[in-house]
Amino acid sequence: MTPFPGFPAGKTRFTPLPDLLFSEVLPEIGDLAELQVTLYMFWFINRQKGYPRYMTLAELEAEGVLLTALAANPADAADPVAALRRGVSQAVARGTLLQLVIEGVEGPTTYLLINTPQGRRAVEAVKKGELALDTIGPVREPHIARSRPNIFALYEQNIGLLQPLLAQELEEAARDYPPEWIEEAFQLAVARNVRHWRYIRAILERWAAEGKDAVEAPRRRR
Repeated sequence: MTPFPGFPAGKTRFTPLPDLLFSEVLPEIGDLAELQVTLYMFWFINRQKGYPRYMTLAELEAEGVLLTALAANPADAADPVAALRRGVSQAVARGTLLQLVIEGVEGPTTYLLINTPQGRRAVEAVKKGELALDTIGPVREPHIARSRPNIFALYEQNIGLLQPLLAQELEEAARDYPPEWIEEAFQLAVARNVRHWRYIRAILERWAAEGKDAVEAPRRRR
């Protein structure tokens, strides 16, 4: 597991969550999938604009961030989509989410809304025929991110036993550079048979200064 570097300084976006979610709903949730689905729905819905705000089940099943989180649970790693559907079913049964299933030309579409006054008003308007829901945006192919080894594991796998004097320097690099850069720099060093941290650090520094997509000059033969 790659350590989280912490929340950045400065202006960041926040997702408002009602206090009742923590005082009334959270103590009753016993399935991690339900909690993950519920939190993700609040995050996603709060980034929409206008009225009504909702998400189709098909769109939710294409959210790679959510599927990645669900797959991190060993019990659900083999089928995160099934875990997602279970979480949705439990959240709907609990009343946290509202569900509408509408028959269409190409089959039924499941719509999910948060059980707020706005969500309840939208559901009633749809049932009365006063509001029509359309699918928002294309359904993307889901992508589940694979876990990345942290910088200490990469060092020991590709260079050797980690010396204590290098630990602080590796920690600083983990804070300064994206995990995918670090992993790719190690891979590049191994491919060039230059298994030295100084060389890997130089690659990272060059990418930071010149841009990662800059064409690299071939390494000189010694």
